[in-house]
Amino acid sequence: MFDENYKFTCVERFLKYVKYDTQSDEESTSFPSTEKQKVLLKDLADELKKLGLKDAHMDEWGYVMATLPSNSSKNVPAVGFIAHADTSPAVTGAGVNPVIHKNYKGGDITLPKDSSQVIKLSDNPDLNNMIGHDIITTDGTTLLGADNKCGVAEIVDAVNYLLTHPEVKHGPIKICFTPDEEVGRGTEKFDVKKFGAVAAYTVDGQSRGEVETETFSADAVEIKIHGRNIHPGYAKNKMINSVRVASAFIESLPKDKLSPETTEGREGYVHCTNFNGNEELTTVKFIIRDFETPKLKEYEELLKQLAEKTVAKHPGAKLEFKVIEQYRNMKEVLDKHPEVGENAVEAMKRYNIKPILSPIRGGTDGSKLCFMGLPTPNIFAGEHSFHSKLEWVSIQDMELVVKIIIEIAKVWEEKA
Repeated sequence: MFDENYKFTCVERFLKYVKYDTQSDEESTSFPSTEKQKVLLKDLADELKKLGLKDAHMDEWGYVMATLPSNSSKNVPAVGFIAHADTSPAVTGAGVNPVIHKNYKGGDITLPKDSSQVIKLSDNPDLNNMIGHDIITTDGTTLLGADNKCGVAEIVDAVNYLLTHPEVKHGPIKICFTPDEEVGRGTEKFDVKKFGAVAAYTVDGQSRGEVETETFSADAVEIKIHGRNIHPGYAKNKMINSVRVASAFIESLPKDKLSPETTEGREGYVHCTNFNGNEELTTVKFIIRDFETPKLKEYEELLKQLAEKTVAKHPGAKLEFKVIEQYRNMKEVLDKHPEVGENAVEAMKRYNIKPILSPIRGGTDGSKLCFMGLPTPNIFAGEHSFHSKLEWVSIQDMELVVKIIIEIAKVWEEKA
């Protein structure tokens, strides 16, 4: 049983971590994409070492790895827990001022420094489960960083608990904190062999009970349309304006299907994320998503056909079409290792939490890690409304996640 007299440290740690500006940069070509991420990551390595994890360190890329040795007489497989330290490029993460709303009584939450920023109950149905909880938000001027610094804090607190409660038997526990997850590069330099776990869990989900073992499969498409520029005063029958050609291509896309704003559930989509150009060259970028990997090719072929058809109507225009593989549905791997998800479900049932086994309309670092040889589902961390000034997390949920991490480690030990 969990020691109910234990003084949790996750909230104290979290409130400290969010003060670090760790925003990643999707335009950067360096790794990590911003050096400022390493400031927190180095401090996390030092923090783990002070707790007693002797091998804790940050490598040249900013990955923090550490091991909590087994205290079991059994041969227990090593299991990992992973969270990312960077925050979204979408909203500033500098000067975060967290606010604790004690004993939430229901309804909307208006943020104190900007009354136009309102966490609406209608947009956040999980708030119905938070009556009496203490809710952490920002003051309304920045994001909070609950995605994923609450996961970081919960993992560190779980380590602290296990170190101070040696009677709780567990196998080797591997810890990793990563940079650049928010820009899709969190596993770019991840060394699975060095990490040394047979399976892991990213602690980066939303609602209480989430055990996510299925994600989108994902590709990116880059389309370049080349035109011909000439002085506009003398352009008749000579200029081929690539912006106009690209715009006609965008206009040819389906209006009532295949976009994020027209899909839900298990429906995939084709999403234009960037449109940039001039008369000579316009580049259009897409992300392609579906739970069934073969459908990506169907969507990509549709894009190619529409682009070719549009360019053909503008003699002299030229087309470049490139597909970049991003990640694949983790279910393809996790179905071969059902015990990984099942052990998380078992841990939650022990706390009377109804597991939520829903597919993610997105991806996680676990998506790539699965295909790198490390089966890695995602479990809830309590973070909500991420990538926005309306981000929030419940203190009670954070403490519950600490218990779940510990319980997962116990389940692996018991089943060894």
